[in-house]
Amino acid sequence: MRHGAIIYTSGMTPRVQGRLVASGPVRADVPLEDYRDAVVLACSNALTAARAQLAEGEALAAVLTLSVFIAAEPGFTAHARLADFASHYLQSELGADGVGARAAIGVATLPGNAPVEVQLTAAV
Repeated sequence: MRHGAIIYTSGMTPRVQGRLVASGPVRADVPLEDYRDAVVLACSNALTAARAQLAEGEALAAVLTLSVFIAAEPGFTAHARLADFASHYLQSELGADGVGARAAIGVATLPGNAPVEVQLTAAV
């Protein structure tokens, strides 16, 4: 959704052509690197949704907020480190403009049993 010069995306899960490519809770005994692709894909989907709201000649000026929801099993405590994968992706795509305020939020479940969901707010 766009309101003036601000774009708000819905929460995006790690899907390709509508199919979830990772599922289940994030486990404390699994290396964080094993979740990188799912986090980056969810973040890429959110960025794609934001860019779809741009008119010809416009560009994203900055990511204002990034929320990374993590469906984690009890005992998982590395929420911020997992969200770093999304932050690094946005920085690689948008440079310093990809770095905004961020929240890494642990939740019990996510839609479709997704391990992560990413939502962002961006300025045009």
